[in-house]
Amino acid sequence: MSDVQILVLALVQGLTEFLPISSSAHLILAPYLFGFADQGLAFDVAVHLGSLFAVIAYFRRDIWQIALGWLNSLLPGQQATQLSRLGWAVIIGTLPVVVAGLLLKSLVEGELRAPWVIAVATVVFGLLLGWVDLRARRVRDLGQLTLRDALLIGASQMLALVPGTSRSGITMTVGLWLGLTREAAARFSFLLAIPTILASATLVTRDLLASNAPVDWSSLGLGVLLSGIAAYLAIFYFLRFIERIGMWPFVIYRLILGAVIYALVY
Repeated sequence: MSDVQILVLALVQGLTEFLPISSSAHLILAPYLFGFADQGLAFDVAVHLGSLFAVIAYFRRDIWQIALGWLNSLLPGQQATQLSRLGWAVIIGTLPVVVAGLLLKSLVEGELRAPWVIAVATVVFGLLLGWVDLRARRVRDLGQLTLRDALLIGASQMLALVPGTSRSGITMTVGLWLGLTREAAARFSFLLAIPTILASATLVTRDLLASNAPVDWSSLGLGVLLSGIAAYLAIFYFLRFIERIGMWPFVIYRLILGAVIYALVY
């Protein structure tokens, strides 16, 4: 891989992983725009690990407090707290997509990666996000999240197995539909990303090890670093401005992106 390809793909992955605009749609579009060859499984793992490190770094204090609260709730005689409930919410919200990912892995990596599927999903789920953002009450914070909410938001991640849907986009859509504020919906979406990305990266790493493909460790290291920096900045600025700007700038962007993908491929 050239330095330009590493730079572009790492930044694309990092910037789009946590925004509601579909990282898979961008990674499909990049080779058509820049003439890149397929980057391979190893680089996919690297840029996803960069995004994972970024979200863990950003939410490190929250993760620590949630983990302690959840562990304390397992002790005899301890009552549930807001932190322990949030820990259970992340666990419950992760289970549906892990099961679905294992069962539908071949389908997701095959037929569903067709460019027309990605273009349609980008547009349709973008419009759904915009419609829900306009109609939602947006009055509940993260402390009011229930386990039922977590299960519904987590189950929506199964739709994100269809490339172009956007994992962050669909989870924020359902969070808003359930009455969460934009920031609360985004924060829970980002917390759910940690076990989800970890599970996905583990599966891809298993395939990589089974393939016996040569590994360019310097390229992978640069990919991890660049995607991590980009993802951290994306999370920081998204949470800082989302209550002010709303979801419609991302909806409009998705409509344009879907049209561009379709035009370039067909």
